[in-house]
This record gives sequence, structure tokens and C-alpha cells, in this order.
Amino acid sequence: MFSFFKKKNSPAVATPPQAVVPVDNVPSAADTEPTTENRTEWLGRLRNGLRKTSQSLSHVFTAGRIDEDLYEELESALLMSDAGVKATQHVMQQVRARVKQTRSNEASSVRGFVTDAFAALLQPLEKPLQVDQASPTVIMMTGVNGAGKTTTIGKLTRHLSDAGAAVLLAAGDTFRAAAREQLDVWAGRNQVDIVSQDGGDPAAVSFDAVKAGIARKKDVVLIDTAGRLPTQGHLMEELKKIKRVLQKAEPSAPHEVLLVIDGNTGQNALAQVKAFDDALGLTGLIVTKLDGTAKGGVLAAIAMERPIPVYFIGVGETLNDLRDFNATEFAQAIFGEK
Repeated sequence: MFSFFKKKNSPAVATPPQAVVPVDNVPSAADTEPTTENRTEWLGRLRNGLRKTSQSLSHVFTAGRIDEDLYEELESALLMSDAGVKATQHVMQQVRARVKQTRSNEASSVRGFVTDAFAALLQPLEKPLQVDQASPTVIMMTGVNGAGKTTTIGKLTRHLSDAGAAVLLAAGDTFRAAAREQLDVWAGRNQVDIVSQDGGDPAAVSFDAVKAGIARKKDVVLIDTAGRLPTQGHLMEELKKIKRVLQKAEPSAPHEVLLVIDGNTGQNALAQVKAFDDALGLTGLIVTKLDGTAKGGVLAAIAMERPIPVYFIGVGETLNDLRDFNATEFAQAIFGEK
């Protein structure tokens, strides 16, 4: 959830974006309406989204008695979930210690032990996004093409707006065709201001957006940046340039540097986290597309090797699919705990 305290009694009236162009892959207005879905329903959808891993683990917990064969099967299942070698070894050590401590012999008890160990490993990643520490709070959004970065910005904008924040968007992804138009659509549906330039320099757009955010007394400035692979050195340098230019507009900016990662990319997600963190100093992650094909274990690898907070996770395309990350709920969804 957000940590935000509304500063204004009457937020400034949003200026509708100009030249809104229909763009593919932007949810319709009906899809973006908030719902009254309760927590139980959300957890059900999260479990469904992570069913690929939970199904592969289910047979381990019904094996009868605890023995070395069970441990080997559990270890293999954790590795197949993209947890990585280090996190898998850590979890296995914790599970063996619990079995010894409780003197348990039944395989069914292992489900609870591994769930607890997994949740404890993920716990340091559980942290709320705070947007009340600066005015405006400047958030730089990064990620590779296809991770769902721009769509996530649209969802995050609505969440921030619902929390009482006045948001300004910056169309800093000037490289990808239709990226500016896609963000225009989200700005229109969320009724927030947007700063953009047709073919403009990304750093210049970002600079102008921060200055506009200050002048218009916005609470949050969300900056979209071009998607790129961490192996593309010249493009990663462009991201570093944007960060430097933001600091010229406001010395304390950016206050948050968020990486959007696709939950389906497995161990490659860890490589992305390391590369973007080394280049920019990440402050948080948003994990998208936990929709039934994602394995989910990569968060354990991230927790073990680069424990950067996970602010939100998403299990689908609608607005309501972006939720705050809860380590215990996530672990329970993976291992089938009720």
C-alpha cells in the first residue's frame, strides 16, 4: 500500500492531454474501472497466477514420509521455480532444521515449513511506496521492452490519484513507436496532466516535467523511459543521463527509481535487476504478468542476491490487478497454503 498524506484541500484541475490517439494494448475504460474485489478473491487470483509452480510442488507434499528422496524432489522443484541455487539452498537448510526441530515424519508438514522459510526470505522485500517525502516526488520508471512498463505507469497513476495525490506524467520514452500516444491514453483515462514532445530528447522531456511538476504543485511526477536491454550499453547510458538531468531540475530527484520486470522471464529477471541497479541505483521493483505461466520463484533469488523492495505485483491487465506485495501471501500462493 502507499504511504501518502494528502497535502491539498483542493487538487489542481487536470489538463486533458492533447491529440489522444487510440493505441493497441491499452485496456479499455471498462477494464480500468476499479472493482470491489475483496482480499480473498485477490488471493485466489494470485494462487491461480502462480499455479504452474504450485502444481509442480504438490506431489512433494503428498509423498508419505520425509526422506532424502523427498528432499531431492523439493530441491529440484524449487530450482525449477526459478528460485536459483543460493535461495534454494537457503530454503532447504531452513526446512531441514524445522523437520529436525519438530521431529516430524510426515511429508504433509513440509508444505508449512517451506512456506514459512520462503516467506521469511521474501520478507525484506515487503515495503510500501512512500510518496510524501518530497513535493513533488519524482519517480523514474525503467524496464525492458515488453515488461509492461507503460501500462504499469497507467495503473500506478490511478492508484496514486485514488490515494489523493496530484500526478503528472512525463512521456520520456521517445524511441518506441506510439509510446507517447499510449501514455496519452492513460493520462486521459486518469485525468492527469502529461508533458511530452514529438520526437524530443528523453532527458529534456524529463527535465521539463519536473519543472512543470514544481510549478503546478504536483505531488508526484511519473517519468516513462525507453525500454531497453541491460546489454545495450549506449541506451543504458541514456538512462544515466536522464537521472543526471533530473538532478539538475531538482537536486534531490529522482526520489524513486523503479524497475518493472516481467514475472515470466525467470532468472533473466535477476540479471535485469542487477544491471539496472548497478547503472541507476534502484529503489524498488514492480513485478508484472503473474498470470498462470509465471513461476514466481525468482523473487527468492532477488531476495537472496539483490534484496530491492518489491512495491507491487500484477496478475493481469486490468487496473485492479496491481496490488501491494505481501511476502506471506505470495509464499502461500506458491506452495498452496490456505
